Amino acid sequence: MTRHFLRDDDLSPAEQSEILALADTLKKDRFGHKPLAGPKTVAVIFDKSSTRTRVSFAVGIADLGGVPLIISTASSQLGGKETASDTARVLERQVAAIVWRTYGQAGLEEMAHGTRVPVINALSDDFHPCQLLADLLTIREHRGRLAGLTVTFLGDGGNNMAQSYLLAGATAGMHVRIASPNEYGPSPRVVADATAIAAQTGGSITLFTDPGEAVKGVDVVVTDTWVSMGMEAEKAERVARFGAYRVDQSLMSLAAPDAIFLHCLPADRGFEVQADVIDGAQSVIWDQAENRLHAQKALMLWLLERAED
Repeated sequence: MTRHFLRDDDLSPAEQSEILALADTLKKDRFGHKPLAGPKTVAVIFDKSSTRTRVSFAVGIADLGGVPLIISTASSQLGGKETASDTARVLERQVAAIVWRTYGQAGLEEMAHGTRVPVINALSDDFHPCQLLADLLTIREHRGRLAGLTVTFLGDGGNNMAQSYLLAGATAGMHVRIASPNEYGPSPRVVADATAIAAQTGGSITLFTDPGEAVKGVDVVVTDTWVSMGMEAEKAERVARFGAYRVDQSLMSLAAPDAIFLHCLPADRGFEVQADVIDGAQSVIWDQAENRLHAQKALMLWLLERAED
């Protein structure tokens, strides 16, 4: 059966660890694996603007011996005259995999249902699982392990990064803290799913409203933009509401002395994070951005191997 990667808990703990180990291998030997030799083509579809996702997938597909077919929804029939499932039935006869950066999670589920090639969520409104593979790879590189570490995400607890941290962090056996105003908390269903996973892996899930308490003694501090794509009209309200969750040196000082700072970028400097933190010694954001390439290559290789079984 074809495997897809639509949300972080599509991978078991063992599978997540296997992909991260494969990412380590591919990072050391960037051109040593060519599962897309032929070359085979991978469709990479964008409903939203992108820098890191577009570059890392295009470069990664080329590194694996393939050709990236970049498709803008605005210049295709997808989302207009054609359904996601019909688009998938056309693409699966010509491409080795489908990568889609979109809005609703339901579209990805429809795209993947019954499709014979792997479908990868390159970002949706609910989850950003490819980014989390890169984040976990980065944390492990700098801290030596994942299980047992404590990570705090600050800001909009209902955004795709926070919800992916809940699922992926729990899968990795981490202690995940989400700090946000009550009205901007994560989906109760996602919290329940993550809590169930954590019970099996030795991790934990805790929700906070006090950013200082949430950061106290943690190993990893993470934030993201307060104003995601499509929320521009809410910027003034969000800036006012999330001001207490801004990551500055005072907040970082409450974390463990060797804590690291992550941000998936792009950053709105001076809003969710101060410049002296994002450019400071504890920041590992450039390693994190590079690791999108290695983690996504590992994911594609892993999925393609199973599609051939």
